[in-house]
Amino acid sequence: MKKIVAILFALLLLAAVGTLLHWTVNMVYVPEGYSLQITFKGNLIRATNKAEPGQYARDEDGSSQDEAGVREQMRGPGRHFFCPIWYECRQVKDTVINPGQVGVVTVKLGESLPKGEFLVDGDLGKTKNKGILRKVLAPGRYRINPHGYEVKVIEAQKTTSGNQVKHFGWVTIPTGYVGVVTNLANIPARNQEKGVQMETLPPGIYLVNGREQQIDIVEVGFRETTLAHKKLRNSDGTLQLDEANEPLIESSDIGIDFPSSDGFPINMDFTAIWGLMPEQAPHAVLTFGNVDAVENKVVQPQIESICRNNGSKFSAVQLLVGEDREKFQQQNLEEFQQVLEEKEIRLLYGLVRHIYIPREVRQPIQSSFVADELSLTREQEQLTAQSEGILREAEKNVDLENDKVTVETDRQYQSKLAEGDREAKRIDAETEKLVAVIRRETAELNAEATKVIGEATNKGKQLIEEAKADRFRLAVEAFGTPEAYNNWIFATGLPTDVDLKLLYAGEGTLWTNMENFGVRANYDLPTKNKQDDE
Repeated sequence: MKKIVAILFALLLLAAVGTLLHWTVNMVYVPEGYSLQITFKGNLIRATNKAEPGQYARDEDGSSQDEAGVREQMRGPGRHFFCPIWYECRQVKDTVINPGQVGVVTVKLGESLPKGEFLVDGDLGKTKNKGILRKVLAPGRYRINPHGYEVKVIEAQKTTSGNQVKHFGWVTIPTGYVGVVTNLANIPARNQEKGVQMETLPPGIYLVNGREQQIDIVEVGFRETTLAHKKLRNSDGTLQLDEANEPLIESSDIGIDFPSSDGFPINMDFTAIWGLMPEQAPHAVLTFGNVDAVENKVVQPQIESICRNNGSKFSAVQLLVGEDREKFQQQNLEEFQQVLEEKEIRLLYGLVRHIYIPREVRQPIQSSFVADELSLTREQEQLTAQSEGILREAEKNVDLENDKVTVETDRQYQSKLAEGDREAKRIDAETEKLVAVIRRETAELNAEATKVIGEATNKGKQLIEEAKADRFRLAVEAFGTPEAYNNWIFATGLPTDVDLKLLYAGEGTLWTNMENFGVRANYDLPTKNKQDDE
């Protein structure tokens, strides 16, 4: 018994020590926000294979196929039990991506991609190649094994390349803009090749992998470009004008300057309303870089070139007045529109705002035009006076015709009024006539009805009397003789409660039958014997 007790005590002590070791040495506690990475060191009893380079160690639940190395599966928060002799445990902080951030994942394990490719398709834990994961991680909390993946958390970012600004991460495209996409690699799932894509992104918020795509945010719609000379101003801010009230300008490189065909220096201001449509934005990014480059490299140089080339074909006088100036404006507009359409730029309007002609050319021409205008003014004043006389005469004719129309209208009104009265009286007379006819016909119908009613009444009485007489005749014939009919009439006329008494007639019966009428006779007649008396 002592040996048995000693053995049991030793077993209990061994179990207690084992439990204590299990809950102290083997236990690993993982707090919230962390995960447990497990590395199998190998079996001390038998030989253990090591995991292949670039791969996780296989875990066959303690069988002979277990490999030494980092296990793919990570344990979450809580208590876990691993013997430190065979396992190495390391706490790894969870990857947290806050709103406004994205996670770019680099896959560290797997096979190498073909030459020229660097993006890996698939999701976390399901990748087969090494490289940059095509999908980015949206805001959230992730349990990621750092042995197989490396995550770089970035916010909305942009890079500058020449005159272009490329956006990636969380990309916000505001209203009035579109996003031009540049693929840094082929995207087989979308059937897209590397380079600038012709399909743009509408306004919105997009999650973009900067290693896969980059976005140019391009303003669309119309904008204004003006090339104008700076005007001289007085100290109070008003424009300085010459004797012809033309503004004075100073030499600048903003406006357009060119010599006329007759050698005079010409200054001109020009305004263009142009812009890019959404379908034109990719071509602008691919060709010029951005909208500012379009304006600086295309719009402004073309305005100067076209206006100078066309303006040098006209003389100063032609540019000042007449149809030639309109022709110059139209030529500039047509050529400018053609050039912009070839470069996929939309032109709404191009306007020659002002042409500054030298004073020595402008004054004689303007004086001549002023004289011509004065002469034309005098002619127009004469024509106006003549027209005014014609107008006055026409007004009088209008008044006369108006009076005529008024009188004629009144005459026609009175005529129609009298005609209406006559027609009304005629209708009244015909109505009275028709009423009299109807009354006469009504009286005749009433008389005829009275006659018919009287005849019907007399005929009815006659038929009644005849029926009565015929009834008597039939009754007499039924009874056989008139006396029998009279007896029946007499009998039927008697009351129903009559009390009939039968009296026997004969000698000595009158008094004996009076008792039947309630009369008792008091008499005492002598008899021969008593029996007879009774």
